[in-house]
Amino acid sequence: MLQVSPEIGTWLARRSGKAGDWTTQELVAAKRATTVSVVIPARNEEATVGAIVTAIRDDLGGRLVDEILVVDSHSTDATAEVAAAAGAAVVAQDSVFPALEGLRGKGEALWKGVAATTGDLVVFVDGDLHDFTTEYVTGLLGPLLTDPSVAYVKGFYHRPLGTEADGGGRVTELVARPLLNMFWPELSGFVQPLAGEYAGRREVLESIPFVANYGVEIGHLIDLLERYGLDALAQVDLGHRAHRHQSTQALGRMSGQIMQTLFDRLERYDRLVTAVPPATTLAQFRRGTSPGVEREIVLTDLTSPQRPPLNSLALRDIA
Repeated sequence: MLQVSPEIGTWLARRSGKAGDWTTQELVAAKRATTVSVVIPARNEEATVGAIVTAIRDDLGGRLVDEILVVDSHSTDATAEVAAAAGAAVVAQDSVFPALEGLRGKGEALWKGVAATTGDLVVFVDGDLHDFTTEYVTGLLGPLLTDPSVAYVKGFYHRPLGTEADGGGRVTELVARPLLNMFWPELSGFVQPLAGEYAGRREVLESIPFVANYGVEIGHLIDLLERYGLDALAQVDLGHRAHRHQSTQALGRMSGQIMQTLFDRLERYDRLVTAVPPATTLAQFRRGTSPGVEREIVLTDLTSPQRPPLNSLALRDIA
């Protein structure tokens, strides 16, 4: 009968928890002099970011959370204004390290968010959540504040899609999970390896590179496993997550970025040697927009640039 390895079974039992395992009062007591920053990457999220910031500010601000930062990732709506009105500090993505040429992507916003904050612990929360509760923050902080051997905590949840209670996470199930099980089975116990809600110790986050695009989360897990070992990683059930779903073509581009990142890590850690590197151009097709054109090709460059570990930078060179 098939079963998970003893290592994964032991890890699941020791390093999996639920957000309700810790109360805010318990975490405030455990916090002592530790400082906490919440980083929210946001691009055109004026409809949701204000409520997320307000909830964190009202429930946890001044007690558990010391800093709320929204990184505005080239929004064309009122994301920055809404976030600031709700009480967050707001930075434009390209205003952090302005001497560096700006990169596009979620990972770039996260990297800039770490650089622009000061907390000993950094919690990442996506800006497009419709049913956010502050248990997302307390749940992710629980293992970090109560167990010094935990370096990084990943969230997981039920993700509905239409009428399917767990139909979300299509890229996880079709791309990330099969590849991780093939090449890094040590990470097969993560329920949501691509989850956008996670937290880590600053010195840990500053020690790893950040892929600039949607490869950032899978890159984190692999790099942290290789550098710190599985037992330094934990996961927490955050309950339920509802957010804006992307189109199938957008998910295809995201999948390509994740695969490029994973193949980069295979080479980096000598797990796979290929005679020819993977191509970085993705060809997709859509209905034609011109008269007489049934379908047209759309090409996307999947090259996945990455920012180096923050602790490797000489800040005087990029200030």
